[in-house]
Amino acid sequence: MPELITSLKNPKVALWKSLKDRKGRKETGCFLVEGRKMVEEALMSSFAVETVLVDEARQQEFPLPDSCTVYAMPSHVLAAVCDTKTPQGIAAVLRLRQQPASDAKALVALDGVQDPGNVGTIIRTADAAGIGGVLLSQQCADVFSPKVLRATMGSIFRMDIRVTEDLRGELAALAERGYAVLSSQLDGTPFYDRGPVGEKFALVIGSEGNGVTEEVKAVATHRVKLPMRGGAESLNAAVAAGIMMYELTRELE
Repeated sequence: MPELITSLKNPKVALWKSLKDRKGRKETGCFLVEGRKMVEEALMSSFAVETVLVDEARQQEFPLPDSCTVYAMPSHVLAAVCDTKTPQGIAAVLRLRQQPASDAKALVALDGVQDPGNVGTIIRTADAAGIGGVLLSQQCADVFSPKVLRATMGSIFRMDIRVTEDLRGELAALAERGYAVLSSQLDGTPFYDRGPVGEKFALVIGSEGNGVTEEVKAVATHRVKLPMRGGAESLNAAVAAGIMMYELTRELE
């Protein structure tokens, strides 16, 4: 039977609440996911699930694991722990980890993408399109923040995710290994007129406000832009990334 926690003043509750913030995640080395789908995905993943939290009145709705500690609590305590306004009755605490560099042939790199919804959507779309890994600069939104995690819809557990202090250096190393490095930028060559990309590539998506940084552009082998056939000057970062990821992976088929 799950252990029951009833007080908002319980030290464990305070610790779990801290996981909503980057500082709390860094200090504890953990992050929290919410909802049946995310918890199920977490339990099937290679991430270490430390604790499962469940609404005591809804325990029968969920298959509770034997592989970790389970705590039951009143709905108001679970709501205090969770980031969503209407929690789905279950959450889990997982151990953070740093991924090694991916050896996938198809990668997407995010250069300062700061909107959590965009970061999560790009990760989810990369998973759907068959991209093998996502490389992020430290200036991007935290991939383990609640908003990013929700936007990934579980894809966070199936992708090689790596945050790097030296995005330029890692992309330069990929170029040396024969990867095409495609910088998405407004002054690039029309995407559909680009030269051959080859079997290995890294697609770089820049920040919403400033685009790809000059230092990253300097190591790109291709500089590309999507055609703007209407009146809009640019596309949302996640939408642009999705169009290009699907086209590039189609060429690998």
